[in-house]
Amino acid sequence: MTEPLLEMRNIVKEFPGVRALDGVGITLNAREFHALVGENGAGKSTLMKVLSGVYPAGTFDGDIWIDGTKRHFRGIRDSEEAGVAIIFQELSLVKELTVAENIFLGREPSQFGIINWAELYHNAAALLHELGLDIDPRVKAGSLGIGRQQLVEIAKALSQNARILVLDEPTAALTESEVETLFSILRGLQERGVGMIYISHKLDEVLRMSERITVLRDGKTVGTFDREGLTRERVIAEMVGRNVGEIFPTAEHEFGPVALEVVGVSAYSASPPFRKIVDDVSFRVRKGEVLGVAGLMGAGRTELLTTIFGAWDGKHSGSIHVEGQPVKIKTPADAIRNGISFVTEDRKRFGLILDQTILNNMTLAALDSISGRFLTHPYKELSAVGEPMRGLQIKAASPMTITGNLSGGNQQKVVLGKWLLTKPRILFLDEPTRGVDVGAKQEIYAEINKLAKQGLAIVLVSSELPEVLGLSDRVIVLHEGRLTGEFVREEATPEKVMAAATGQGV
Repeated sequence: MTEPLLEMRNIVKEFPGVRALDGVGITLNAREFHALVGENGAGKSTLMKVLSGVYPAGTFDGDIWIDGTKRHFRGIRDSEEAGVAIIFQELSLVKELTVAENIFLGREPSQFGIINWAELYHNAAALLHELGLDIDPRVKAGSLGIGRQQLVEIAKALSQNARILVLDEPTAALTESEVETLFSILRGLQERGVGMIYISHKLDEVLRMSERITVLRDGKTVGTFDREGLTRERVIAEMVGRNVGEIFPTAEHEFGPVALEVVGVSAYSASPPFRKIVDDVSFRVRKGEVLGVAGLMGAGRTELLTTIFGAWDGKHSGSIHVEGQPVKIKTPADAIRNGISFVTEDRKRFGLILDQTILNNMTLAALDSISGRFLTHPYKELSAVGEPMRGLQIKAASPMTITGNLSGGNQQKVVLGKWLLTKPRILFLDEPTRGVDVGAKQEIYAEINKLAKQGLAIVLVSSELPEVLGLSDRVIVLHEGRLTGEFVREEATPEKVMAAATGQGV
């Protein structure tokens, strides 16, 4: 029998109060596309950080074997020299440097300490051409869109001539055409003998590309399964430890009076200052109603909510009424005082302070009412966060757990809990399940449904059309900043919504 390219045996990794990996194992063969799946917090990324040398030998128990030889990685460089390349979910490009400089960062061709720039750009151009990527190696990485930055990350990893390639949620920010480009590149790498471990919550991609699938749950290996005959439902059941029925809860909301009405909202780009991002949008949402906002990337959905919330940097206009009364919202503090809360799209940049505790994060927006304006009262804060932690089923040892140590799904629940402590009347949710596994998604969906039943007016932005259609009582659609469609639940078919999202009208 052929020796596996990679074998990780009985890996145990502990953090203070948490055993993240408990005897996990995985094997990878040359030319194999092997998927690694599990809920957030299952241990997928931790296992790959062990493999990459981020967690060096001595900080974990267990063995790593490559080509039948036991390896001890003292750091990332040792792992790279063994032929391992990992593309993490968080991009690591230096945006001020060019594409070529990023690809060969720390490995620039040089002589006597002087970089050979002509060779650097030639090598980068040749690599990009080989991968079928139409990207100028001389442009700054920060000038590219997120999707193309992700492809540059892949080119950077491949420049190391890796034999083991790990991809952690590589398609999260890619368009459909970019996904197809990526998969074409990966198939070519398979033919060259590269073995790949593919981490993704997108099970359709997993089932399409993989030959074997390893499932982790709560830091343990559930099993490794051949792709043939495996269904999406079976994979989900193995991930969450139970059969999953209907993903979206049955919505039976009783609508009250109009909670929020916006009229003629427009917003302009801060740079250049005269480009209109949101163009004369008006809508209303009632108490107990979930209003979905659909549209393609760049349609202006996030910008619309950010403007209403008082957080948009550029010029903007329009009027806002809360429960029938006109209000002036110039800052997020004004929005909070008027009962509006905003779970932002990027929880790590705008929603959380990752090196602070759950307690500090959850009480941050409501300190005045919980703990007083001038002095904090820790016992009052602890009392305040107990109920939302239980209600949202946040998996943590205590409120004093550092938020950055939580899984993505639990981090998202902390953000939601933070805003619920402000006792809002209107809740904005921008991509509330991005980067969240199927089990945590269901819990968040159930919470959205519960909050609507309690009378909150909810405005939901999501790039996942099934999510918008499954959760919303009514859907409005944006295209290039303009309102191009509005549908009640019964009328909101995927075809109609996508027609409006592409500017074709109803």
